[in-house]
Amino acid sequence: MTTARRVWLTPHTHERLRAELAGLFAENSAPTDDPESALLRRTEREERIREVQDLLNHAVIGEDPPDDGVAEPGMVLTVRYDDFDDTETFLLGMRAVEHGDLEVYSPESPLGAALTGARPGEHRGYRAPNGATIRVTLIAAVPYGRHRPADAPGS
Repeated sequence: MTTARRVWLTPHTHERLRAELAGLFAENSAPTDDPESALLRRTEREERIREVQDLLNHAVIGEDPPDDGVAEPGMVLTVRYDDFDDTETFLLGMRAVEHGDLEVYSPESPLGAALTGARPGEHRGYRAPNGATIRVTLIAAVPYGRHRPADAPGS
C-alpha cells in the first residue's frame, strides 16, 4: 500500500500509529515448533510495519483543512440520505481509530469518494455493496477542530 497523497490524521490517531509501530519493531516472535507459522507472522508484521510507516510518512497531523465548506479529509460532514430522509454526521478521515461517538469514513470508501469535493447542497450518489445506488446531499462540512458534538456544552 503506497499512499500517493497526503493522509489527514488527528493527533490522537498519529500517536496511536506511532505506538503501534514501536510495538511492531519491539515485538519478538515467540518461539514455535512450526517454522512456516513463524515466517507467516513475521511477513504479516513486516507488511503492517510498511503500511504504518507509509501512513506516518504521508501524514498531515491535526492541521485543519480550510473552513470553506468543501468536503475533504479532516472535515466533519453532515449528510442527508435522500431516499430515507435520514441524516448522519461523520469524520472524513482514516478509519485507523474511532473518534469518540463520531463515525469515521475513509475518503476511499464509496461514500467518502462520492462526497469528496462536494459543497453544501450538492447531491451525490454512490453504489452500495448490494449494487443499489444511494443518493446523499451534503448539508455541512466543518473542519474537525471546529466541530462541536451535538451534546457538547455551548452547541
